[in-house]
Parts: sequence; C-alpha cells; structure tokens
Amino acid sequence: MCGIVGYIGFRNATDVLIDGLRRLEYRGYDSAGVAVRTPEGLRVVKRSGKLSVLAEALKEERLEGPWGIGHTRWATHGAPTDPNAHPHTTEDGRIAVIHNGIIENYLELKEALRARGHRFRSETDSEVLAHLIEEKYQGDLFQALREALMEVRGAYAVVAVHQDHEELVAARTVSPLVIGLGEGENFLASDVPALLPYTRRVIFLHDGDLARITREGVEIRDLEGNPLAREVVEIDWTLEAAEKGGFPHYMLKEIYEQPWVLENTLGGRLREEEGDVELGLGLDSKALERIHVIACGTAAYAGWYGKYLLEALARIPTEWDVASEYRYRDPVVDERTLAIAISQSGETIDTLEGLREAKAKGARTLGVINAKGSSLTREVEDVLYIHAGPEIGVASTKAYIAMLAAMAMLAVHLGRGRGTLSQEGARELLREMRKLPRLVEEVLEKRPLVAHIAEKYHQAQDFLFLGRHVQAPTAYEGALKLKEISYIHAEAYPAGEMKHGPIALIDEHLPVVVLATRGPLYEKTLSNIQEVRARGGKVIAIATEGDGEIPKLAQDVIPVPEVHPLLAPIVSVVPLQLLAYEIAVLLGRDVDQPRNLAKSVTVE
Repeated sequence: MCGIVGYIGFRNATDVLIDGLRRLEYRGYDSAGVAVRTPEGLRVVKRSGKLSVLAEALKEERLEGPWGIGHTRWATHGAPTDPNAHPHTTEDGRIAVIHNGIIENYLELKEALRARGHRFRSETDSEVLAHLIEEKYQGDLFQALREALMEVRGAYAVVAVHQDHEELVAARTVSPLVIGLGEGENFLASDVPALLPYTRRVIFLHDGDLARITREGVEIRDLEGNPLAREVVEIDWTLEAAEKGGFPHYMLKEIYEQPWVLENTLGGRLREEEGDVELGLGLDSKALERIHVIACGTAAYAGWYGKYLLEALARIPTEWDVASEYRYRDPVVDERTLAIAISQSGETIDTLEGLREAKAKGARTLGVINAKGSSLTREVEDVLYIHAGPEIGVASTKAYIAMLAAMAMLAVHLGRGRGTLSQEGARELLREMRKLPRLVEEVLEKRPLVAHIAEKYHQAQDFLFLGRHVQAPTAYEGALKLKEISYIHAEAYPAGEMKHGPIALIDEHLPVVVLATRGPLYEKTLSNIQEVRARGGKVIAIATEGDGEIPKLAQDVIPVPEVHPLLAPIVSVVPLQLLAYEIAVLLGRDVDQPRNLAKSVTVE
C-alpha cells in the first residue's frame, strides 16, 4: 500500500527520494519521511500529512548525502502522525527501516522486545522490524535482516540502512519491490514510475528475495542465504507516460489516454480474417467446465462484465466473485476450472489469496494484469496483459477499459476454440472492436456536455445508477467512480431490481443515471425510465446517438456512438468517468488522491 524509494550513488539522495516519492504518492499519502546518510550521520525527517509537508520541512532542515531511503504511508496500524510516519529507527538512531505491508505477529514480537529493554516510539507494526534487526546485528546488516525476517509472519516490502554501511538491504514477501540499475548508482522503489527519470533497466524482486544494493551492483539471495539470479527487464514506459502531460489531474489525463490504451490492448491480437484472437495463451478451451472470475473493486466489475461475455460466447458456466469473499465460501473447484484473477497492479492481496485458494484446489489459472513483473504474474500459468501503461490516479479509468477489452477478446478466443462462436460471429465482433478507439475519442468530445450536466447536479446528496445485462456492471462502476472521488453517496442496481426496493428512494431530488443504449433489453430499460419519471426522479440517460425516444423521457441525455451491444460498456463507461470527474472538481475534491483510498491494496 505504501510507497518505498531507496537510492545509493553520486547524486544528493534527498532530491532523488522526494522525486520518487512524489511519483508514488498515489500509493499512500497519510505521512512521509526520509532517512539520509549525511556527514553528521544518519538523519531522519518525517511528517504527517501529504508529501508537500515533508518537502517544506526539508527546505529548513536540508539533508545532504549520497544514499538514503524514503517512504510515503497509507495508515494501517496507528494513526497518521509524525511518530507513526516512516522511517522508523532504533534508539541509537544508527538503523532506519521503511516497510510496506502488515506484520501479523507484531504484538507478540513487540511484547518480547519490550521485555528485553527496547523502547518504542510509535503505534505501528513496522517499528518492530527496526528493533529486531538491531538485536540480530553483528556487523552484517544483510544477515541481520535475514535473521529478523525468520521471526516475522505477514506481508512485507522492507528496506533497512545502517549509518556505518554504504548499502541498502531489502526484502519482499507479497508487497512489491523493484530495483533500478544505473551506472555508479542504483535505485529501489515500490513501483516503476519512481525509477523512470533515472533508468529503465529493472529487477523485480520475487517473494522471499533479499537484496543488498550498493553503488557498484546488486546481490540477491533467498531467506536461507542461497544466491539467486533474477532477470533484468527493460521497461518500455516513458517518463512522460507517468506524468500529467499538461492535464490538471492524472485521472483526466488517463481518461483521455483511453483511445490509445485500447489500441495497445487490442493491437496485434485481432485476426479478423480468421475470426479469432491471438492471445498467446496455453489454454485448452474444450477442457474447461467452469470459470471463476476473482477480482476487487473496479476490476471486479470488469470481471462481472466478463462473466456475461464468457457465458454468451464460449458457453462456459462462469461465476464472478469479489476476491475478499471468494476463499471464505469454500468454492467448488477442480482441474477443469479456470480461475481468472483480474488486477491492475498484480499486487492486490485479496485477489492473490483468492487465486491461491483456487490454485490449491486444482484450478488452472489466468491473470488479466497491467503491471509486468508483479506478484500475480508469477503465480498464474497464463497472463493476459492489458497494456494500459502506468495508472497514477487512484480511481481507475484506463485500466478498467483495458480490462473490459481484454475480457471481450478472451471470450471470443474461448468461444472460437470451443466452437460455440461462429467464424462470422467472431468477425463481426472483431470489426466492432477495431472501432472502439475511435468511438471512445468521439465520446471524449462530449466533455462540455457532461460538464454542463455536472454543474446541474453536483450539489445532489445521492445518486442512483441503473443498467441491464452488460450495462449493469457499467452502472456499478459509474457509482463507484462518483463515490470514490466526489464523496457523494451513490448506489447502483440492475435496472430490473429497482422496483424491488430502491424505487422507494426516488423523488424530485434524486438524479438517476440510466445506461439506456440500444440492445436486446432496450425496451425494458425504457420502462424503467418511465418508472423513475413517474416518481419525479431526474433522469440522466446514456443513450445511443440518434435515439428519438430517450430525449422525450430524460431530463438530460449524453449520446454515445452505436456499437455491438456486447461491447457497449467500453464506450458507455467513459461519460460516467467524466461525470464523476467534473462533479469532484466542482466540489473541490482531491481527484487523484481521494481520502482513505490507496492505489494498490496490498493488505487484507
């Protein structure tokens, strides 16, 4: 959840650390801190609040030195205060530690350490690591970290420094860590964007890896001390791709990147002549009897959409689960089950644990993932990368639309393999997929209209979102976006469920957003709109361009280009993203860093 940066080399470490933390602030922004080796020794400055508070403090208390570590925190154990901010140090200040994750047995470790005379300054689970390392230290910091971790249960990405050793030592289990390789300098971070200004050559640490990082190189071992060789990966993301590119917010930039993202996700994979999709997967589609889709949040709604398409095109019974519940319901899984885990970061702990549950029961596994080298990529048998590029805004937009496209391609691929989708049926869908980047561009041109509607309704206290069939997940995603960044209460329902309870909410003060594009359930959706209007609700309709009926029923209409009904959510979700964005801006919200949220949820 938290952001970690480390540097050792010839630059001033403070500048590199603050720059890296700024690129990782989407991972947590409750507090921030740095520890830098200066001529006077190891010095720590940390502050609660956003990174800007720390940056101001460092103007007054300038730290100059060639190596150090930095951290931006999303609070789990302990409130966001100065003492609870990272780095944590030993009593003598010679060792400093930063940590992402949760130490599950920290209370018993803390009690034992206190009994042996250690004094704690914070309420965090992370501080026990500093004291454990101090106890194990006999002149070799790397060995001390290794021995300390033998006593730890939980998830961690941890980095430690000692003022007498010109090195960073690090380890990971579950929580991500990436090493950046330079010339006469090396780097460490939770995520690639922090490294891009300096290098594109990286090593992704695996679970159980420990690393010693010096100016000259990197040494990697396992917890038993055995040396390991890890692949050096060349990252193809540019620095510009991880920055705002002139937009006022990362989220808006990422919304406008969606045509390009769709080109990336679909590019080179569609085989229209053959009526098939080339995904590079080793799946035997005919051997599958059921599919379980496992995901969280926005990715879960992409999975729900995938369920509709997998059943419609491949005719495979598909279950869709929120990952945090999946493993606790003892799902029925065997070797003829395909478990699909969907995750932007590839580090979402609930999704990882759900996948592990399915895998332990014998399922074949597939990951639909954005982040290369992430934990999920190493735990699945097949990976379908969505190629959305770095997503900085906490509220996912471009990754979601890429997940939808990926699930559509997967459904076509499995349908063709099983013979349940005809060649001509596949060709039609692929021709429609080719149009998607251009159609999304057309929707983005409707932003002034969406902004006008946002102005009308941004003071509303509640919203209701309705959709049917594949547009039901779209309604849920629209409600989630509004909740995430505007803090307005919003609910979503399959439109047919409205009369089974939610209709009681409707009055003249309630805006109701209805996904009403043309499709098999279009007339039923019109009836739902009539029910809203009869009770005084304000209807904002997402409708197909040229529709003559919807404007007679809705107060406001956002037209979207016509596309195959199974692909409609890929186009229809864009105005919902823009609506949430415009309302949040009007309300003065922090769009890129909404309260209480973090980009990558690596704790249960």
